[in-house]
Amino acid sequence: MASGSDRNPIIIGGLPSQVPDFDPEETQEWLDSLDAAIDERGRERARYLMLRLIERAREKRVAVPEMRSTDYVNTIPTRAEPFFPGNEEIERRILNATRWNAAVMVSRAQRPGIGVGGHIATFASSASLYDVGFNHFFRGKDEGDGGDQVFFQGHASPGIYARAFLLDRLSERNLDAFRQEKSKAPYGLSSYPHPRLMPDFWEFPTVSMGLGPIGAIYQARMNRYMHARGIADTSKSHVWAFLGDGEMDEPESLGQLTIAAREGLDNLTFVVNCNLQRLDGPVRGNGKVIQELESVFRGAGWNVIKLIWDRTWDPLLAQDRDGILVNKMNTTPDGQFQTYATEPGSYIREHFFGDDQRLRAMVQGMTDDQILHLGRGGHDHKKIYAAFKAAVEHTGQPTVILAKTVKGWTLGPNFEGRNATHQMKKLTVADLKGFRDRLHLPISDKQLEDGLPPYYHPGRDSEEIQYMHDRRKSLGGYVPTRVVRAKPLPLPDDKTYASVKKGSGQQSIATTMAFVRLLKDLMRDKELGKRFVLIAPDEYRTFGMDSFFPSAKIYNPLGQQYESVDRDLLLAYKESPTGQMLHDGISEAGCTASLIAAGSAYATHGEPLIPVYVFYSMFGFQRTGDQFWQMSDQLARGFVLGATAGRTTLTGEGLQHADGHSQLLASTNPGCVAYDPAFSFEIAHIVQDGLRRMYGPESEDVFYYLTVYNEPIQHPAEPENVDVEGILKGVHRFSEGTSGTIPAQIIASGVAVPWALEAQKILAEDWNVKADVWSATSWNELRREAVEVERHNLLHPEEEQRVPYVTRKLSGAEGPFVAVSDWMRSVPDQIARWVPGTFQSLGADGFGFADTRGAARRFFHIDAQSVVVGVLTELAREGKVDRSVLKQAIDRYQLLDVSAADPGAAGGDA
Repeated sequence: MASGSDRNPIIIGGLPSQVPDFDPEETQEWLDSLDAAIDERGRERARYLMLRLIERAREKRVAVPEMRSTDYVNTIPTRAEPFFPGNEEIERRILNATRWNAAVMVSRAQRPGIGVGGHIATFASSASLYDVGFNHFFRGKDEGDGGDQVFFQGHASPGIYARAFLLDRLSERNLDAFRQEKSKAPYGLSSYPHPRLMPDFWEFPTVSMGLGPIGAIYQARMNRYMHARGIADTSKSHVWAFLGDGEMDEPESLGQLTIAAREGLDNLTFVVNCNLQRLDGPVRGNGKVIQELESVFRGAGWNVIKLIWDRTWDPLLAQDRDGILVNKMNTTPDGQFQTYATEPGSYIREHFFGDDQRLRAMVQGMTDDQILHLGRGGHDHKKIYAAFKAAVEHTGQPTVILAKTVKGWTLGPNFEGRNATHQMKKLTVADLKGFRDRLHLPISDKQLEDGLPPYYHPGRDSEEIQYMHDRRKSLGGYVPTRVVRAKPLPLPDDKTYASVKKGSGQQSIATTMAFVRLLKDLMRDKELGKRFVLIAPDEYRTFGMDSFFPSAKIYNPLGQQYESVDRDLLLAYKESPTGQMLHDGISEAGCTASLIAAGSAYATHGEPLIPVYVFYSMFGFQRTGDQFWQMSDQLARGFVLGATAGRTTLTGEGLQHADGHSQLLASTNPGCVAYDPAFSFEIAHIVQDGLRRMYGPESEDVFYYLTVYNEPIQHPAEPENVDVEGILKGVHRFSEGTSGTIPAQIIASGVAVPWALEAQKILAEDWNVKADVWSATSWNELRREAVEVERHNLLHPEEEQRVPYVTRKLSGAEGPFVAVSDWMRSVPDQIARWVPGTFQSLGADGFGFADTRGAARRFFHIDAQSVVVGVLTELAREGKVDRSVLKQAIDRYQLLDVSAADPGAAGGDA
């Protein structure tokens, strides 16, 4: 295929430059010099020389425009295409069978009484792209390493199932159970790539638009990180991400391109299936999405390979001496190309070739049918192979392949290129007959007319199937396959946690700092320490983690090529090619992608990593909640720290930093184990149990979310009779009331426990109330266990009825029960129905604001004095105190005057 570099004038930014060549002989000498540099010193050296020349040209004020985009033709010219090593005829027959089975599976899923849907048009457009990858590029895991990591486009899953069926990895029974995971268990197939639902098959969940691209970038980076630190040899692993052109609209798709270029991730290839069509209509009807994406990726520093036209265009482009055909390609908008995909050859002759005599002459000897079948590059195996080969051989940059296809390709005129194609799920008998004929399959009309259309398998001993098995064997096994080879980690003994369990003595520290101290002790462990992966979005100093800089260092594949401005300080900023800390800049999405890649390394590469991701709690589940779902789906493990938690604890920052709801959001994620600890000894037990559950002999596919605070408090030493079970299950009695005669119970979590303890003292001294204080380390886990108990009781009425843990734990305590936290009331209200007595909650409902901690807590009525009035109110409701005391208490503590509150502790950013 001819490219823009083969013709004059030079094409810059998609437009011809009108600069004449006054000295062709000198021009040829420069070109010969470049060719010699490439031949003798390689492409990397030649690239360096070119960049230096551009740099010098700009120093000399020579106007050198950016090559943001090139002509609308294939990047790889026909003469440079490599030999295609496969048997194209056999591969065509394999692909035809795969196409048929994918479409039939979805169509059968629409049968009466089922109607679960599915998508067939996406795979129809990208089938050839996948087929070349499966036959020639995607490495499996049979060699004992991680193989390649392939992020399949979510809506293309039917095609991946269809290929697995041909390879006897799936049966007809599996295909007929598509999207019927429970009713047809254990044969059901998930709708999209879901590792949690199919843990031996899928590796990466991708159907939530934009998460595949960012996940692939950080997976490629994690591969390099693991290799650099000597944890796993990932040198052979290549990351492939198959994406849609419409998907590239998502901020996550393009937002982190520069990190891939900056770190030279040439182990990464994006394949963007540019079928020019989204769900409703064209992606860029009046524009050209491939040109737009080329500019974006080039600007971000990627290697761009455009795969636009198939081999049928080669003779026409070879005739294009004056560039009229390329100009027509450059200036035709995508919306019109979509129209050409749905019209006959006569229409294309008239409207594409007909407005210039030179164009008309090019196709004068072609029939309308030949013109109709001038195809797109994303359907041509040889062109695809050339693009893929160039991508994996390119060094120094990540590569994106922009492959032009037709949505619904081969499905017939009712599907191909139609705006409604994405939503069409069922083929009529006429559609099936046309589809069969297009694919040349030996299926009779009777088979299509009687009942459901049949699947097609050429036979286990057929040439096609043996070819498929041979190709996969040569590439190291079947893809996709998820394998867990990791062994349990040797876990630290109790001594490692002893220091933190002693409390903070006379020193006041925040729970964030308590966790950091524990992390330091854990990272000293010879076996476990190297497996911790520290992650933060430019906030290590905020959370007091700059103390890790000198020892753990920040990962940078280039090291630190400058003298740090704070190099003379004890906690100087230090970067290293073997650094342990990931500094992903101000990008919670990027950090979460790193978290997922690290947290699933136990399966991807057979080497467990323990990610510890610390961030402002407001910007976790709220900002990147979709990625936390992705994390659960990918069965990733690790610790997630919502630091600076609470609605009134970081009040100086104001509304958008005031988190009063992330615990509630965390409760919606079934794979998340969430805690809100108050003291360092609680943190120690939670982390110890988390390591056991996630990395011990009977590892679980969960991740831990801990909300920690920036308010300094004195942490008590672990009680002698510490209730470890209560800490882990969600609630334990921390302080029994010692004076007063009227019983009551206060349940608090996190930073609210000290308020509860102060309220306990006031109630005893001022109101003769003997209140116990309970620390609710996890409202979420208490509710989760109670719901599971009720589910069991519902389905097993003949058995002895179980009692939720929270009910059993509180059953000996005399109410009323008043709950308080720095969260909105919905968080503690999760346990209300299972509390054995009168229950009331106090919480920070509403927007946060900037003020002192004391003023904010008085405003929300969650401070100690408000807790006192809350307890008295419930006691009055039960007739245990006179209602007149309520007004007295409100007046005494000036609860209606925000300014009367004690401002509270200041400082403590970490």
